[in-house]
Amino acid sequence: MIRKIIHIDEEKCNGCGLCAEACHEGAIDIVDGKAKLMRENFCDGFGDCLPGCPTGAITFEEREAPEYDESAVKAAKGAARPVDERSARTEVERRKKTMNEMNHDHHEGGCPGSRMMQFTQNEAESAPANVSKPVSRLAQWPCQIKLVPTQAPFFDGAKLLIAADCTAYAYANMHEDFMRGKVTIIGCPKLDAVDYTDKLTEIIRNNDIKSVTILRMEVPCCGGLQRAAENALRSSGKFIPWQVVTISRDGRILD
Repeated sequence: MIRKIIHIDEEKCNGCGLCAEACHEGAIDIVDGKAKLMRENFCDGFGDCLPGCPTGAITFEEREAPEYDESAVKAAKGAARPVDERSARTEVERRKKTMNEMNHDHHEGGCPGSRMMQFTQNEAESAPANVSKPVSRLAQWPCQIKLVPTQAPFFDGAKLLIAADCTAYAYANMHEDFMRGKVTIIGCPKLDAVDYTDKLTEIIRNNDIKSVTILRMEVPCCGGLQRAAENALRSSGKFIPWQVVTISRDGRILD
């Protein structure tokens, strides 16, 4: 049958094992230092493994695959032998080693998007600006992707801004430079633990959207928002002008 199932890009995979832990069905194993979808009939297609991937190696695809077999998943869980104390200790040590190596690579935290950074501003930049009080450019409510309806009057003829949550805090002039004249919807696929593709597809398909701007942070986990928006644009069947803008963690436009 043709159905939605995960795809793991082994070139991007760093073997951290977070996806295998996140997969409640036991479909993923770490083999030779890479995550692999070993049991396709165990993959339910919900994508619990997507948000935790620090390198964006996991995506959805629709292809020929065996049907999800819930009974087989339950049977496998029931048949699993308890791990003895020595094996458990070995596994804990292995994961600690993996995370320590990732910490060394990224300085703080396994995910580059979670590592700590402190930004130094010069006195001129940190001094209060001699400008009038900023005006909010939010055009509608709600604005969270999870809460916004898939069809609404404010979407008709709208220039749509799909923004990562953190962009409003990282980029100082968010309202004037990006939100002004647009309908803004925001989200974080890592924190929401969801793939926005279907919701965004319905929004674009059901409304007269004139353009789409995808505003993301430079961190890898923000790639989930970009992929969802790009997949939605393709799935909608419409040809709409769109662009991606990336914000650095210290508030600069990178592209």
